[in-house]
Amino acid sequence: MKTHEVIIQPGRSERHYWRDLWRNRELMFILSMRDVSVRYKQTALGTAWGLIRPLLTMMVMVLVFSKIAKLPPDPGIPYALMVLGGITIWTFFSTAFTQISNSVTVNANLVSKVYFPRLIMPISAIAISLVDFLVALGLFVLLAIWYKFVPDWHLLFLPAFILLAVLAAFAFGLFFAVVNVKFRDVGQLIPFLVQVGFYACPIAYSSRLVAEKGDVWWVPFYWANPMVGIIDGFRWSLLGEKAYFNPESLVTSVAIVIVCLALSVYFFRKRENTFVDDI
Repeated sequence: MKTHEVIIQPGRSERHYWRDLWRNRELMFILSMRDVSVRYKQTALGTAWGLIRPLLTMMVMVLVFSKIAKLPPDPGIPYALMVLGGITIWTFFSTAFTQISNSVTVNANLVSKVYFPRLIMPISAIAISLVDFLVALGLFVLLAIWYKFVPDWHLLFLPAFILLAVLAAFAFGLFFAVVNVKFRDVGQLIPFLVQVGFYACPIAYSSRLVAEKGDVWWVPFYWANPMVGIIDGFRWSLLGEKAYFNPESLVTSVAIVIVCLALSVYFFRKRENTFVDDI
């Protein structure tokens, strides 16, 4: 087994930060496995909860928004498939965002005792959301088989939208992770933001309905939401041309995510040396 020693000296972490991050990849894996095991420890159903939650959410939304509110899906697409596609990618993003935002405070005991690149904590926090996402994606495949819906070449773009969702979670989660260390009120704010985002994003409805509104004053703010392009693109990858997708919203999403990610990484790196004092 290869070993290496870390010499604590002024300026070393700045010079070798990314090298230390790679050297501590085993710690990243250990933290990821710990988070997954703790999440499902002493549960009778285990990872099946990753299937039950999106299934029940889909059933409620189909009843409320399709049967009662009479919201139409994209033409030629079963409403249940459209909704489940949105739920799958939104749950992945929101769970990753929440876990990343709380990653530093959850690992407070490690932060105060051991040196390691602090960026390991938010990176390892993605594991829980990834497990739930894979289970929910399996549910989507089963439902697609039920509806005899066969995907086409658009499926090739699916990994790109998944990666974009991960980057979006990091872009916003890293910022809140830093602020959450100083102000624990953020822990109360995050669930509220996730709940508001659920209805502000095209999950229970298609963005086609918004596009038909024309020049209503709030429409530009809707398209400025970076998750709109990601959710629409994810469904477009799964459901093909019949699913509404505005390429301009994707350009907006990519631009916002890249800028916010760069700023959040800079902000995290700038503040991580003060985590011990604040915790």
